[in-house]
Amino acid sequence: MPRFVALLRGVNVGKGNRLAMADFKAVLEGLGYTDVSTLLNSGNAVFTGSGRSSRRHAASIATALEKELAVTTLVIVKSAAELSAVIGASPITPPQADQSRYLVAFAAAAQELHALQRLQDLARAPERFVVTSVAAFLHCPAGVLKSRIGGALLGHAGRRVTTRSWATVMKLRARVDAARRG
Repeated sequence: MPRFVALLRGVNVGKGNRLAMADFKAVLEGLGYTDVSTLLNSGNAVFTGSGRSSRRHAASIATALEKELAVTTLVIVKSAAELSAVIGASPITPPQADQSRYLVAFAAAAQELHALQRLQDLARAPERFVVTSVAAFLHCPAGVLKSRIGGALLGHAGRRVTTRSWATVMKLRARVDAARRG
């Protein structure tokens, strides 16, 4: 059965949208997913599910989170193959020391990523912002909080995407790959 990654936007940030990862895992298991594991405290999970589309998984998870836990959030699901495509599309492979300053923006559809192109004007050297059909990538050597694009992605302009650091993306890939080998 295929492996998937679920990414929630804006949970456990500040006081709103609090979600215990044990509850998130229970919701996923309640939907019939297996081999569920969560990563960090920011709404990341890896699971095995039937061959349904990523969008259908995302819709089911979003509905269950709202119904069972009163958590309303954007849910993006990527299959193992889609996650690999995102990683492969990265314009750089940041060194270990820079992985927290390299963000990947995930979206459910290419048009949501395309809408991020307008943020390009906010880039200030040495920042680099690249939008592809599978993800958007932001390298902000001065740090995410000093980046105008980083702020926009975390705010209203990025409401249809969710971002993860490269380090988190690599941890998710390792979980997906470990489950496939096991």
